[in-house]
Amino acid sequence: MTVEAGARAVAGLRLGAGIGWRPEIADAVERMDVDWVEAVAENVCPGHVPESLLRLRARGVTVVPHGVGLGLGGAERPDPGRLAALAERAEVLGSPLVTEHIAFVRAGALEAGHLLPVPRTREGLAVLCENIRIARDSLPVPLAVENIAALFTWPDEELTEGQFLYELVERTGVRLLIDVANLYTNQVNSGEDAVRALDELPLEALAYVHVAGGVLREGVWHDTHAHPVPPQVLALLGELCARAEPPGVLLERDDDFPPAGELEGELRAIRETVRGSAAAVRGNVVVPPAGGAAVPEAARTRLAEEQYALLAALVAGGPVPGGFDAGRLAVQAGALAGKRGQVVGKVAPELPRLLGARYRAAFRAYATTRPLTGGYRRDALDFAAHVLEHADPPLPARTRRALTRWHADRSGPVPPRGGPRRWLGRGAPRG
Repeated sequence: MTVEAGARAVAGLRLGAGIGWRPEIADAVERMDVDWVEAVAENVCPGHVPESLLRLRARGVTVVPHGVGLGLGGAERPDPGRLAALAERAEVLGSPLVTEHIAFVRAGALEAGHLLPVPRTREGLAVLCENIRIARDSLPVPLAVENIAALFTWPDEELTEGQFLYELVERTGVRLLIDVANLYTNQVNSGEDAVRALDELPLEALAYVHVAGGVLREGVWHDTHAHPVPPQVLALLGELCARAEPPGVLLERDDDFPPAGELEGELRAIRETVRGSAAAVRGNVVVPPAGGAAVPEAARTRLAEEQYALLAALVAGGPVPGGFDAGRLAVQAGALAGKRGQVVGKVAPELPRLLGARYRAAFRAYATTRPLTGGYRRDALDFAAHVLEHADPPLPARTRRALTRWHADRSGPVPPRGGPRRWLGRGAPRG
């Protein structure tokens, strides 16, 4: 399929109302009246597609792979292996398009474990545009990219969010996945006018819309995907629908899943909002421009240095780069550590069970200056070793023995130097 043909195919795609498919709610999703689902691409193994997704596909439900790991806003060009994996998932699921985020997720050897905002500067835009062209040319179906939520902004930004996305579409012809919950998050956290952003967006490029919940903590809105959709986000969805008819709207929920009836109620509210606000227009075809000017390597080098300094401050205890709000970066660092702890807790559920109420605080203390570099299973082992070395107050003897055995069992045939015996030999209160 040519790029132009792909653009026309997506422009004519009518998805309807859908929900993010997650293993924890797979059975409930199969019982729901949904037109389509979205699955996290990195969680789908092409050789072992979950039976639930296969059953949905068999009954005609569209499945869209939603990537989180490409890092299209990073200084490096997209990794060919990650692009090939995303392409393979699109093909095995028979998807009409794939989606990713306008974000960076790594810099040098540092991994964020989350989506971080790109600088809305001319230079940052040029790098993003070239990365999107590379990705688009490597995929068998059209690409749509999503605006993200942010807890902080870059200094000296030159464009509003709406202007940035407008120019991105104008230069690349990429489709947009507009997350109205993220627009609301950025309005609360950064003072950006979400309705103005809608007025500035090229809604003719709209592929579909995300809706999700969050929570306000200490004046900062956290886009948790673990809370009900608030009225303000539904109102923003209505504002979008008054301007353009969205080809599809999807409810995202990633954690603290409620009963199926509550999810169905949120889907009904989304459908009613769309019907009550629908514009009498449909999107136009956006044909990607041919080629594009190459980005000078100096621009990528500057962006790489800036992103590395920022990520070091967030995940490795580095200094706050000049121009950033130190308080907001502290909030973001805490959020990153908390999310990382949640993932490690799912990869190694024995750890939160063994440590109980101490787990969350202990993991945040560990993660503050120890970046994620070897994957989450390695992270779980390193965290356990850290707790055994540095727990304050000391672990009860029973917990220490259990955690030592857990670490030894999962460290391979040769435990770390001096590991279990050293930890067992430490003085600890009995219990």
